[in-house]
Amino acid sequence: MLDILIVEDNKEIAGLLQAFLRKENYAVSVADSGEKALDIFAKYGAKLVILDIMLPGMDGFSVCSKIRENSNAHILVASAKTDKDDKLKGLNLGADDYIEKPYDIDILIAKINGIFKRKYAQEIITEGNLKLNTVTETLSVNDKDIVVTSKEFELLKLLIENKGVTLKKEYLFNTVWGSDSESEIQTLTVHIKWLREKIEEDPKKPDHIITVWGVGYRFE
Repeated sequence: MLDILIVEDNKEIAGLLQAFLRKENYAVSVADSGEKALDIFAKYGAKLVILDIMLPGMDGFSVCSKIRENSNAHILVASAKTDKDDKLKGLNLGADDYIEKPYDIDILIAKINGIFKRKYAQEIITEGNLKLNTVTETLSVNDKDIVVTSKEFELLKLLIENKGVTLKKEYLFNTVWGSDSESEIQTLTVHIKWLREKIEEDPKKPDHIITVWGVGYRFE
């Protein structure tokens, strides 16, 4: 999964921001259109999306709405559209924050570092009777250690981070295994089955990993 996806059609701004963020050791990709942004996001996912509104073709509002259908990724709108109505529209469509251009890049990076520290730097993730250690990639259920593979851990963590949101099978597969993986999407179904056997009281009637038929899976 990418740390940050920059959606910006101004190549100078995008290149400068990408260079600064890579110096901060973030994995960063750039898209110069809404369509490209959604394609990259579907293949790799991103923890944070820095989103311009005025884009060629599909605008940033549409991109924001589309991402929110399947992900709780942090969306930070950075736009020259400063009217109150534009800000409200972005926030109502699911953006987490809205900053105005031109922005001070040092302030923006400080804001981004703060987002990652608050949202993603936690070592222990607790969800009900489940406890995940993101450093050691270990899992306990009802305080009992459960052996999981790296892919099982990554898949469960992704589902929990997007609790309540239905994630498409293709998104889950591409994010965990990568779009270039030689594995087939059936691998996802097998790993879901294995996870249910390890975390559910009754794997045949799961309370946590819910199947949304024809779409994907949701964590509850």
